[in-house]
Amino acid sequence: MSRADRDDLKIFCGGASQNLTEQICRYLEIPLGQGHTDRFPDGESLVKIEEDVRGRDCFIVQSTYDPVDMHLMELLIYIDCLKRASASRITAVVPYFGYARQDSKYEGRTPITAKLVANLITAAGADRVLTMDLHAAQIQGFFDIPVDHLNATPVILKHIVAQRSDLDPICVVSPDTGNVKAAGVVAQTLDADFAIVDKRRQSGSRVESANIIGDVKDKTVVMVDDMITTAGTICEAAKLVVAHKAKGAVAACTHPVLVGMAMERIAESPIDKVIVCDTIPCGSRCRPIETKLTELSVAELLGEAIHRIHHNQSVSSLFKKKPQ
Repeated sequence: MSRADRDDLKIFCGGASQNLTEQICRYLEIPLGQGHTDRFPDGESLVKIEEDVRGRDCFIVQSTYDPVDMHLMELLIYIDCLKRASASRITAVVPYFGYARQDSKYEGRTPITAKLVANLITAAGADRVLTMDLHAAQIQGFFDIPVDHLNATPVILKHIVAQRSDLDPICVVSPDTGNVKAAGVVAQTLDADFAIVDKRRQSGSRVESANIIGDVKDKTVVMVDDMITTAGTICEAAKLVVAHKAKGAVAACTHPVLVGMAMERIAESPIDKVIVCDTIPCGSRCRPIETKLTELSVAELLGEAIHRIHHNQSVSSLFKKKPQ
């Protein structure tokens, strides 16, 4: 980047995305913006920007994973702080967008919290949002400001292609019908077979997968989803494909939410490898599955998107290349 870019572009990070933001700044060859968050004894947060941002193009990187409300509030305070410090444009970079699954009313007297979060980010003063693999793509329409919605599939595909000699023949499997379109794109890109698991949910925490549409026999199954939360769906799907004589099972997702019984389920499941991205850091919490875990970084993808937004260039063109 030129000296002018280094002076004009500022990237800050909240406490949820420190390592990812540092990698983004290394990719862009700019220093990390100087700012910090203090926590008061009563739980309140205070954000302090420690450099001049007047007239600058500012980005604040913050995923909103557990504790979701604390990380979300820190993001909102950071945006307000940058606005009051006279930044010319503020982009909220939210690699993992919490509350994305609350995108509609499933029954009476319930909220649409994803819309509320969109309103809060806009009201705080953000001019633009950059996010990745929203659980429901229509959430983009909840915002009254521009939204750039990135897809981590190229990062995951690049890794799978590099390992392909060990995996072939591959069958891409959608672990439920809700992810058929995304998994189908992966299968088409890899020129691989495709199958669908017919998932039947027994309760909020219990999933039973009964049928599989497609042939997985003697193939390495690659199960693709946007996130793994409690791992019930992915582990039941893995048991099903192995019962249908698949030679191995690989789970791949963008967001490793991994809460509740997720670690135990994956550790005890027939899944050979779990490929995730660093939209949510794994760290020590993932030690129970570290022998199965591969963590990929989306820093270059986010960095390139930030570079293009800063220079008013197309972001969608990032996804027009097919992995070789």
